[in-house]
Amino acid sequence: MGSFSTPLSGLTAAQQQLQSVSNNLANIDTDGYKDQTLTFSDVFSQTGETNGSGDPLQTGSGVTVSSTDSNFTEGSLNATGTASNMALSGNGFFVAQSSSGLPDYTRAGDFTTNNDGNITTPDGQLVLGYPAVNGVVNTAAALGSLQVGTGVTSPAVASTTMQISANLDASAAVGDTASSSLPVYDSLGTSHTLSVTYTKTAANTWSYLVTMPTGDLTPTGTGSTTVASGTLNFDSSGALASTEPTGGTATVAPSAGIALTLPPTAVAPATQAVFSDGAASMALNWTLMTTGNATITQTSTASATSATSTDGFASGTLSTYSVQPDGTIEGTFSSGQTLALGQVAVASFANTQGLVSVGNNNYQVTAASGAAVVGVAGTGGRATIVGGSVEASNVDIATEFANLIVAQQAYSANAKSITTFNTVSQATLAMLQ
Repeated sequence: MGSFSTPLSGLTAAQQQLQSVSNNLANIDTDGYKDQTLTFSDVFSQTGETNGSGDPLQTGSGVTVSSTDSNFTEGSLNATGTASNMALSGNGFFVAQSSSGLPDYTRAGDFTTNNDGNITTPDGQLVLGYPAVNGVVNTAAALGSLQVGTGVTSPAVASTTMQISANLDASAAVGDTASSSLPVYDSLGTSHTLSVTYTKTAANTWSYLVTMPTGDLTPTGTGSTTVASGTLNFDSSGALASTEPTGGTATVAPSAGIALTLPPTAVAPATQAVFSDGAASMALNWTLMTTGNATITQTSTASATSATSTDGFASGTLSTYSVQPDGTIEGTFSSGQTLALGQVAVASFANTQGLVSVGNNNYQVTAASGAAVVGVAGTGGRATIVGGSVEASNVDIATEFANLIVAQQAYSANAKSITTFNTVSQATLAMLQ
């Protein structure tokens, strides 16, 4: 009967190979799927017999599957345009929170978002990463969910600097005026419009007056409240040479800018005004230089303001987001502010072949794989992340068809051996009758 066990082991091995090849072909369009191959080893009887030379006498007893190997080489990366989709370029795995509470690891980045706005795998597992607070990622914190839903808001940021690019007409008559205006934001994100009026007082000299709406303040009122005033002095080439605040005793270089306080400091016996919305007072610097050049000039062209800017922001809602190569999720808000929402974590392993597949494109650790080493994408040999893309299966259809033919022929050959053994056995039994 031992003669039957040998081809039977071959049939079993060929059947397992056929199953492996069929599984590979079935997953040819599965995102992140890794091609699997079987490795076989022979089986020999240990009889202890030797020939005259002392060489062992052994007869093969069949074949067995010694290992199942996954080909973790990178599949092609396909752009999808979906912000939540991600692909790994290099070695590593995304980390997801399984229903059992243990982490799962996957290469399939066809992620989506759930009702809470968290990034999830297609089967609902939370994709894990490092949290961000007010746009700052803490990679030392414990892994957690990554929220990118429309309910995410950006904090208000009080303005600390402002800049005006303008030209004042050198040919203007004394008494002629020009103006600029721009919004600045308080600590609660409320916008306040600052108006700057320039009045020519002499050749190469202009006064400036900065005001804000009195209605923005408490005690309230109508009209405007003066924030600051002074003088702008230009040289014979039209370059800003110095500034001089009203009541000041010395001129100031343009590089120092002009200091503004909002609301303006009260002059006794006046009551100190505060913002009506309850925001904190602001210390604002009017920057007059950029890359070594003055932002306000005086030439013989019409007075005009070409640009204004401030570093403050109102609170905003999330408009769009994108994933950077290091896994940072950058959100763009309705306020125009761009902040980090979190950072996708990437795990690596000492022995990826030791991972066990648990379905749904997920793997879990084993003693053979070693513990996951989780960190930032692009560091420690980990893959970088390609946002808006997914990694395709790395199954090669031509190779699998060739393997299919080999497995089919092996199955047929072993079946033929069984038929032959059966014929010999029947002949033997017939001799005994």
